Amino acid sequence: MGRLIAVLLFIAVLVPGVLLARAWGLAAGRRAVAGGSVELAEPTPEGAATLVRQAQYGRRIRRLGLLMGLAGVIASVVVLAEASVFLWLPVLLVGLLIGVLLAEATRPRPRWKLGVPPRRPRRSEQISGWLVGTMRVVVAAELAAVIALWRAGELSDGVAWAVLLVPLLAWVLAELALARGILRPLPAEGADVPVDEALRTWTAHLVTAATSVLALLPLGGLLLVAGIDPERVSEGFDLLPVALVAGGFSALVAGIAVGVFLLTWLRPVRLSARALAG
Repeated sequence: MGRLIAVLLFIAVLVPGVLLARAWGLAAGRRAVAGGSVELAEPTPEGAATLVRQAQYGRRIRRLGLLMGLAGVIASVVVLAEASVFLWLPVLLVGLLIGVLLAEATRPRPRWKLGVPPRRPRRSEQISGWLVGTMRVVVAAELAAVIALWRAGELSDGVAWAVLLVPLLAWVLAELALARGILRPLPAEGADVPVDEALRTWTAHLVTAATSVLALLPLGGLLLVAGIDPERVSEGFDLLPVALVAGGFSALVAGIAVGVFLLTWLRPVRLSARALAG
């Protein structure tokens, strides 16, 4: 009976990760609508130039993130030598995702004329509130797990600071980008509104996905470490290690799934894209 309960608990803890992947799958429909609306209207010259300028800016900052990741890999090799072999991929991934967040949080304002009086969109028009709320919950859970394991002496100071500061920095950049997407007024020309809405939709999903990945992957690793700790194994029946291991697997799978959807959102908004293409 105890094994059955453990299996059911394991499956139940995996469900949130599956639901999160499903929610990001549904977000692809929002992307299709936002991208297709750009094709259904003819933007002004300022709107067309904005699309080109925003795409170029995003590529430049993401390349900077790649360079930061490569610099981090080199630094880890110099400091840790062969012990850094397992850090290359995580460090490079962190650099790339921080580049994505920086690009979206620092995008220049479009140069088109703003509406008078100023009109501002609602966040629900850009991204599902469930995705944004999940991002915040995951970041908070990751920070809580780091602090708990750090206080228990299961994490070294260097590792604890790294897995604490990276998701926190990502969350700050994401909130800045989301706030800019709400506070910036809509354009005056109706033909530029679909372009503006598409750009806001892309930004909201990019920063939410990047932050979620940077929190989910370390959270999964931390939960697995806590769950397989021999000191937590008791002679009696204990569901806590099962829940921790299942939560770790769920977070890792969800992080990988969100990362796959993030790759599809990296393609910039284009006028040449086929209407309503996925």
